[in-house]
Amino acid sequence: MPRWFAPPVYVRTDRPGFRLGVTRVHTSAEELLKWPNRGPRWRLAAEACLSAMDGKMPTNEFRLLFEDAAQEEEMLLPD
Repeated sequence: MPRWFAPPVYVRTDRPGFRLGVTRVHTSAEELLKWPNRGPRWRLAAEACLSAMDGKMPTNEFRLLFEDAAQEEEMLLPD
């Protein structure tokens, strides 16, 4: 079952000039695994991602953690 959130979190991709508007927990997990740096907020988001996938954390709470991790890792882009 896909777990969705809104509004999207826009992040850098591995393709120059492209950005991704993430709205699904599963897509968040895929992106987290691609990021080269993994600081404390990345770890919190990665752990929370598993909880959100299992339905144990509201997706809107996970979204905030994912956005924080993206900002920490300099992957966050403006809306």
